[in-house]
Amino acid sequence: MRDAVDKIITLSDEDRVDELQKFLSSLKSDQLITDMKNGALKGKKIGAMIKSIFKGSPATSSEGSDRRLLVYQCLIPLCESGDLQTEVAADIIGLLMLETHTLPGPSLAQLASLFVDAIKVGKMGSGKSLELFPTVLTALSACEALSYGKGELSGEEYKKQLINSLCSSRWDPQCVIHLTTMFRDVPLSSEELQFLVEKVLRMFTKLDLQEIPPLVYQLLLLSAKGCKKQVLDGIICYFKEQDVCQEDEQKHGESLDLEVQSIPQDQLRHVEGTAILHIVFAIRLDHELGREFLKSFKTSYADLCPFSVALLLSVARIQRYEEQVFDLLKGAIIKSFKDEQLQQGSKFLQDLLPGHCSVAQMMLDTVKNSVFGWDHVTQGLVQLGFYLMDTFGPKPGPFGKTTEGAATIARTPAQQACKLGGQVLLQGFKMHEPIRGEILEQVLNRLVTKTASPVNHYLDLFSDIVVSAPMILLESSSKVTETFDHLSYLPLATVQGLLKAVQPLLKVSMSLKDALILVLRKAMFSSQLDGRKSAVTGFLLLLKNFKVLGSLASSQCSQAVSSSQIQVDVHSRYNSAANEAFCLEILSSLRRCLGQQADVRLMLYEGFYDVLRRNSQLSSSIMQTLFSQLKRYYEPEQDLLPPVKLEPCITAQGDQVYLQEPLAHLVSCTVHCLLWLRNMRRSANRNADDSDDEEEEEGYQSELQTILESMTRRMIKSELEDFELDKSAEFSMGSSVGVKNNIYAVLVMGVYEVLIEYNFIQANYSKSHFEELIELFSRYHKLSEILKEKSGKGRVPSHKTPRSLLSLGFISTLLTVLFRDSTQSREEALSVLRSNGEFVRYALNVAVQKIQQLEETGHSDGPDGQNTDRTFRFLCDMTSVLMWRYTNIPSVVEDGGKKEKRSSLSLLCLEGLFRIFTTCQQRYPDRMAQLLSTMDISEEEEEQDDTEMNFFYIRQFQRALFTQLSGGEEEFNSKEAQLLVSILSVLSRQLKPSSQQFVQMITWTVKICKETSFEDSAFSKGLLSLLFNLHVLYKSPVSLLLELCQDIHSQLGDIDQDVEVEKQSHFAIVNMKTATTATLLVLSQVDRVLDEVDWLIAKKKSQAASEKSGSGEATQTAGQQDPIEKAVTLQLGTLLTALNELVQTALLPGTCTITLLRELSRTYTILTTLVKYYIQVCSSQHGALPARFEKLVKLSGSHLTPQCYSFITYAQNGELSSGGADDKKKKRRNEVNTAASAKLLRETTAIPNVIFSIEQYEKFLITLSKKSKVNLMQYMKLSTSRDFRINAATLDAALQEQDDSQETTESQDAEETPEPKKKKRKQ
Repeated sequence: MRDAVDKIITLSDEDRVDELQKFLSSLKSDQLITDMKNGALKGKKIGAMIKSIFKGSPATSSEGSDRRLLVYQCLIPLCESGDLQTEVAADIIGLLMLETHTLPGPSLAQLASLFVDAIKVGKMGSGKSLELFPTVLTALSACEALSYGKGELSGEEYKKQLINSLCSSRWDPQCVIHLTTMFRDVPLSSEELQFLVEKVLRMFTKLDLQEIPPLVYQLLLLSAKGCKKQVLDGIICYFKEQDVCQEDEQKHGESLDLEVQSIPQDQLRHVEGTAILHIVFAIRLDHELGREFLKSFKTSYADLCPFSVALLLSVARIQRYEEQVFDLLKGAIIKSFKDEQLQQGSKFLQDLLPGHCSVAQMMLDTVKNSVFGWDHVTQGLVQLGFYLMDTFGPKPGPFGKTTEGAATIARTPAQQACKLGGQVLLQGFKMHEPIRGEILEQVLNRLVTKTASPVNHYLDLFSDIVVSAPMILLESSSKVTETFDHLSYLPLATVQGLLKAVQPLLKVSMSLKDALILVLRKAMFSSQLDGRKSAVTGFLLLLKNFKVLGSLASSQCSQAVSSSQIQVDVHSRYNSAANEAFCLEILSSLRRCLGQQADVRLMLYEGFYDVLRRNSQLSSSIMQTLFSQLKRYYEPEQDLLPPVKLEPCITAQGDQVYLQEPLAHLVSCTVHCLLWLRNMRRSANRNADDSDDEEEEEGYQSELQTILESMTRRMIKSELEDFELDKSAEFSMGSSVGVKNNIYAVLVMGVYEVLIEYNFIQANYSKSHFEELIELFSRYHKLSEILKEKSGKGRVPSHKTPRSLLSLGFISTLLTVLFRDSTQSREEALSVLRSNGEFVRYALNVAVQKIQQLEETGHSDGPDGQNTDRTFRFLCDMTSVLMWRYTNIPSVVEDGGKKEKRSSLSLLCLEGLFRIFTTCQQRYPDRMAQLLSTMDISEEEEEQDDTEMNFFYIRQFQRALFTQLSGGEEEFNSKEAQLLVSILSVLSRQLKPSSQQFVQMITWTVKICKETSFEDSAFSKGLLSLLFNLHVLYKSPVSLLLELCQDIHSQLGDIDQDVEVEKQSHFAIVNMKTATTATLLVLSQVDRVLDEVDWLIAKKKSQAASEKSGSGEATQTAGQQDPIEKAVTLQLGTLLTALNELVQTALLPGTCTITLLRELSRTYTILTTLVKYYIQVCSSQHGALPARFEKLVKLSGSHLTPQCYSFITYAQNGELSSGGADDKKKKRRNEVNTAASAKLLRETTAIPNVIFSIEQYEKFLITLSKKSKVNLMQYMKLSTSRDFRINAATLDAALQEQDDSQETTESQDAEETPEPKKKKRKQ
């Protein structure tokens, strides 16, 4: 056998071709096959042997070509079997490839069939010989004609048949990758390529996870031929499905006790990571692929998923795509939040489209997934987080002022997007070590550089980072130290936030603490006031947080202890002594502040109480400081009045007078510290022996007490003149005298208030003490009345009521004892306070003022004002008292017969309640139920459920409102009714729209609106707003709008005065006086409905577009209309009928008319959008137009458009007609001339806009008529109203008037203008 092989090779080498041919002819086929196999398996001389066989088998002779085919048929399966060495197989395939083109057509066809059959039965496992197949196919397509079945086919056609049969057959999963690789070298038409890509994408699910990345890689290379979008969509879709399956498994896996996961999470994530790298690499090389990728997400964010978000973020690292990707993601996030908001606010939309895909959740999932080594995604996540926070963070207010106290919950889409940015960064910081440094650096940089705009969101993020990973932060503490250097230049709010945030770190890191103290000391001597304030803030914070050994454990600590403090407190034993020295040193620094501006001193006084409560060991130092400061302004001579020196409290510079010492705050701080210490000592003395220290403290405590008592006594005796104040003195803020008097008055009032609080607590319910307290109050009241009266005289009320110095806790106690304390022993003493009506009113006024401050800024002045838990507790106490007072004492009883301008006590209680509810909803949204449950429930009702609880209060307020309304118009108190409606709308927000109570609430509101006919526009506005806000969460409000429009039409009458409107009254609340208010509210609701309709049409449009580009199949049958289209048509139909009523109504010229015109033009614009949508549908699907849509077009054409034109004429005449009216009107006309002309200018844009939008609508209707072969224009009547008609009579009258006014000689013939002259005589 070897001889035969050697002989063949020898003959070939010696070029004895004839002998070689003869020898090969003499060998049998089996013999030749065996020789080749053996040679191939041993790997020796096989290359030479193949060459020799080819040499001795000329392709021209049939014998030669058969022998050649035999070689192919023998060697191809051998290569595929995997028995050969790799190099040998590669050599063989290479040689066979070179000779393929010499084979005749039939042999090629046989060879191709051999390949196809092998693939079908799955014998192409290793895919080595597949490299040969493209060559065979290329050679085949070059053939002239081949027999196929009974006829013949050209080579090209034959190749197509082969490819078709190959793609239609079943593929073994093992050979998918090899086949994909092979097809890259096969010339394919676009249809074949599409068929192939679909086939490969279908095979994804049959493959093992590990085989996906190489297949993705091959597919991307294949996409160079075309089908780029299909390839990308397919890959993304596959991973999206895998993610969903994996998530479901995780959710249900626990319940099913599955030991083995079908998709292990880490493996899936790693595979996704590799696939992302492949795709990004391909996009770098092929920009066409990048463009296709981004294009698919531009239309709608519904296609996004965590995988595609990660992919987008990776693509963002390619510079040319960076901006596009972030814009795209920003748009998707904000749109997603807006859509969610729109859907949450409308029951109509919720029923129509139940689900909502949250892009925010995808972002957070991507952060979570990126833990599995997706380093290429993390950089994009950091950029995205900051991009969102920068773009959607809070903006500076007018004049660069930052709004104080940001609201706690993110409500608007922009706030939600900003919050999402923060969450992405925080999660990223926790999970990925490499990006921590960068996140921290960027946050701190923004805190330092963004001084002009609010940085609350960055402070929150920084604070979260500190709490979540304090130890990690210490590694980069140098960055924090660098930031400290800028402290004295930063706005105060930023400094406070920053120091609060780093406070847990200061306890752990000595170096940080030292760095901060150095910076603060420097800041103490800063030339900027803000710098010095920052220093005080910092020092006070340090004093609060470094406990001195032996400090009483205050149960009222407000600072939440973070994880770092727990680790550190172990070592804090030996630090306490050091802490004491450290704190005393700080205190000595702070004493210097007592010689600085009032603002700095004020901060100190407001901070000392908190420091004392947290660090009671410092009490003697603090009290001595306050005591010595107080002595400067206290008059020790007991007989001298007044007891305080006001002169040193002010300072003058040039001709300006300034406050130097906020005396009242100093007294307030001293009093609160004294009272707190006394309480603490009392509780401590019960279980401890006295010490020298305490004796010393007792000393100055009793001295202080004596001072305060003496102050009380002498302040009661003091007259206004003693303070250099007089009834007739000047209090205007324009002159320095007035300013000085104002400062004195405010200081004295403040001292009175502080003494009132101190004496109340000292009194222990003794009658004589309370009488003194009332004396103090009457002095306070006298002064405040003078201030009010004087400030009211100026052109501008120059004086806001100064903020009360009573503490929130005291006010809460005071209200409770005034209204609810029924203890027998206190009765006599309390009657002294209760009988003074002014005092009770004052207490309520202060309560309302404090709650308002809480609502606006999130904290209140005075002790415990910053402590959210305690302020909430005070709110709960006040709520229960005010509620009791309001419901148990009817307003009719009090103020009997007094028709006063000011609010009654009931009204003040109600205002307090309203403010408490709104504050709670803004600041403590999760604790509303807790707030309500603290109020007392009447005995017969014992409910535990939150909703029931809430509804119980709703019923109380409903009863109160009902009582108001059933009284009759002269007893009706509009302000109270408005407040009740506002409270009801706040409380009803807590009801779930699906609950029974919500339905009851709606039914009640509708009933009230139908039955109340009071002519009070402010009240009707509140009530109708409540009705709309509830109705929208219950069902679509269009039918309600229609009824209201009919009411308004019948109340105001028709444009055409000859037409009698049939009297309809669905809602009595709409009457002559309130119709205008109702119209504006109805129009704002119309706008809202139009928003929803517009949104739905846009959704359908993008759906249609994606269907068209995707499958192109129309699933909708003509008989059954899509639910969204049906809903849109019905909404618009009812809306057109409602507007048709309004357009015929004789509305007053001005806002109503303009708003109606705007809504009309918007309605036509949306009708145009709908028409465009149907044009799109008709051109892609050739479906019939729905009958409902035709009806809608008919309605718009026959009813609304003609009426619109007559309304436009009416509006124009309405504005112009008053020119020719009687003298009175004319006089008034001249006065408001400027206003009217401005209005006219505005209106001139409104009218052309309506006409333009009507004409656009008709233009697109014509296009749709042509496309759909339905004549929609038969319903449209063209109007003459939009011709530029010149009304000769009106024009001449105007000219005549102009001539008269200019007193020109009239040179016009009498015949020319007979009509206007008649008119002039009429005047």
